[in-house]
Formats: sequence, C-alpha cells, structure tokens
Amino acid sequence: MAERARADLIIRDGTVLTLTDEMAHPGWSVAVQGTAIAAVGPKAEIEAGYEAAETIDAAGCVVMPGLVNAHTHAAMSLFRGIADDLPLMTWLNDHIFPAEARNLNDAFVYAGTRLACAEMLLGGTTTFCDMYLFEDAAARAASEMGMRGVLGEVLYDFPSPSYGPLEEGWAWTRRFIETWRDDDLITPSIQPHALDTCSPELLVRARALADEYGVPLIAHVAESQANLDHTLATYGKRSFEHLEDLGVLEGPFTAVHAVWVNGTEIEIMARRGVGVVTNPESNAKLASGFSPIWRYLEQGIEVGIGTDGCASNNNLDLFGEMDTLAKIHKVYDDDPTHLDARTVVRLATAGGARVLGLEDVVGRLAPGLRADLIVVDFRAPHLTPCYDPYSHLVYAALASDVRETVVNGVVRVRNRQLVDTDLDGILAEARACGAAVRAGFDQPRQPA
Repeated sequence: MAERARADLIIRDGTVLTLTDEMAHPGWSVAVQGTAIAAVGPKAEIEAGYEAAETIDAAGCVVMPGLVNAHTHAAMSLFRGIADDLPLMTWLNDHIFPAEARNLNDAFVYAGTRLACAEMLLGGTTTFCDMYLFEDAAARAASEMGMRGVLGEVLYDFPSPSYGPLEEGWAWTRRFIETWRDDDLITPSIQPHALDTCSPELLVRARALADEYGVPLIAHVAESQANLDHTLATYGKRSFEHLEDLGVLEGPFTAVHAVWVNGTEIEIMARRGVGVVTNPESNAKLASGFSPIWRYLEQGIEVGIGTDGCASNNNLDLFGEMDTLAKIHKVYDDDPTHLDARTVVRLATAGGARVLGLEDVVGRLAPGLRADLIVVDFRAPHLTPCYDPYSHLVYAALASDVRETVVNGVVRVRNRQLVDTDLDGILAEARACGAAVRAGFDQPRQPA
C-alpha cells in the first residue's frame, strides 16, 4: 500500500460545494497542507491519499468556501444603531461624520475591527474588504484575529480625523501599502470615498498610485440619487461617464453600490471590466435603491456582496445579505427566476473574490488555493430535510449555523466558539467605546 501524504487538517465526509462547479458533492472531504488546500474529493479517495494531524467530522454538514464580505467599514461596529431610519446624506453628514470626528482614534478603530472580525468569523466570513480611517489599526486587528482583508484608508477632499489634510493622506497611503504589501493575510488597497467627496484630481491621482503599486482601487459610486445629482450638476455627466473621461477606469476598478446607473454606463462598465459590490440591506435601509444586478451579470460584469458598515445595516451577516439580495431582485426585476440560489452563493464567495482581485487565492475549494473554508451544520430543524443545499444556504440558513471557520489553514472557529480569542475582552472593550460614544450625544440615549 502506498504511503499516505501528511496533511495538517482533513475536513471529512461533508457535502462539499467547491464553487468550481454548481454541484453539491455528498461524502466528500478536503485535505489541507499548511495554508493551502491539497486535495478535494470523495472521502475514500482523500483518506487513501492523506493522513492528518487533525480531522473535523463534517457528516450532516455543508463544507464550502468562506464567505467574502466585499465591502464594509468594520470599526463602525461601534456605531451600530446610533442613527437609524434616515436618508443617506442626512445620516452621513449630520450623524456619522460628526460621530467619527468626536470618537475616532487608533484604539477605537482597533477595538471596533476586532469586534467586527469576531462577528464575521463566527458567521462564516473569512475575507472582508474594509474602507475606513486609522486603517493601520484595522490591519493589525484583522491580522491578530487571523482574518483575511483587503484594506484601504478612505481618502476625500476635506481633512481626515486620521491623517489630517489630503496631502498627508497620500503619504500615509504609501506607508500603509509598503508596510502590508507582503503580508499573508492583508492586501492593501486605495479607496477614495466617493465622487461627491473626491475631486477629479484626487481620483486621477488614486488611479496612478494604484497602478504604481499594483493594488486594488475601490470607491463608492452612484449609491444614491443625491450622489448622481451632484455628479450631473458638477460635471455634466453621469458617474461612470465621469470616471471614464478621467481615465480612472483604465485599470482594475471596483465600484461599491452602483445603484443609479443607466444602460450607457453599464456598457462602459462591461467594456472596462469594472467590478461591482452590491450592499442590498444597507441600500434598502437608507432607501438608496437597488443595483441592477441581473443586468450586470448579463453583461459579464463581476459582482460581489457586501454588508456595508454596521451603522447602516446593522450587522455583518452575509447569510442574511444573500437572502435579501435574492428576494429583492426578484421583485425589482419582476421575475422570480432572477438571482437563483446558486448564483447568489457564487456571488458571496467566488464573485467577491474576483471583484477584489483574489480569484487565484480564495472563493473556491480547489488544490493550490488558500484553505479558507467553513462548515455549516445542517442538522437543525430549519434545515431539515435538505433537497438542495444551495437553496438552504440562501433562504433558510443562519449565520449561527456556521460550526467551523478556517482561514489560511488555521481553525479560527471550532464548535461555534472562537479559538484562542478573548471574546469577553473584545466585548468589554467595545462596551467601553460605546460608553464614550454615548457620552458625546447632545441628548444621551439610555441603554435598553
């Protein structure tokens, strides 16, 4: 009998969704060596070829790629619920920007990002894309929590609570990229805020810097009617026409939201290879509208799913986001066949990886890709019986059904508990930050 190869971890005997196809593979296993997937296949085949230091029994469970939260503001977990039920620009200008100016510092962002990473890991998210302030603190927090992230300091025309005037922001961004560019978990990026907060000169310079370093360029685009109206009034063009004329779309570009677009813009996006991140629950809560996702997919535009920040959602739950996305677009398109469950699961995994430039790293279960995967326990009343695991993942499963989360080959959640992480300490730190935020209100709210 041939000698078996040594694996560090085998997840055995689950229903495996590789996302390299649209199939479900009952009785399959995944072998992990170091940070990478070594093999995926039938249980007998994997057990004949590998012996492991650790085995996770996934019988009765679905094994799949970790979810990719393709847009959020992680440290805003500490602003959850401070300004609900408001239009986007009122919410942002009258509540969020002032709260950030009063509260943000390195320690606050570090605490908020640790809280967000705990929530995401427990809910099956293994990769997130973060646009926020004091982003070096966010990178340190994500790295310590063992979570994969595409992170960028937000840039805009007015002074930042983090770096001060914009010119300092460029220097800060260079340092950030050079500090983290070779990290195994953190991918630095350049993230100008939006077209109504960033001058043409800022956007052009961001494109040049992204090209210089070969890092992702990501911005909010056409999130609301007010965003579009500003671009039309200021430049006489729609959002993607403006970006096209500036040359911003001449390299990889990811547009967050992309709600208020027309057919001409969709043609530009498809021709330029623009990726889109849709944030359905945040867009619904702020009454910003719905991205025309079906039209994007018809044109071959890559799409990922994000939660946005907890101040406008109010959670980091991609299972809920998948459910919402599928349902609202059936209504939006007046077609119950649009955004079927298999498509939505793909957007939350492989699609998110592609729009972030990580398609050769995560998003699927295949030999050579990083071992970022989750085990979802289907042995629950609301998941029994199961005729189609894709359907259950979108329309029935909950974030709390995630039993194990593995990132870069390391088990970060085991039996629904964070591994080697002081969750009580993270929560205590978050409560202390919340008390400071509450103290800054003109009329403090009393805790429930």
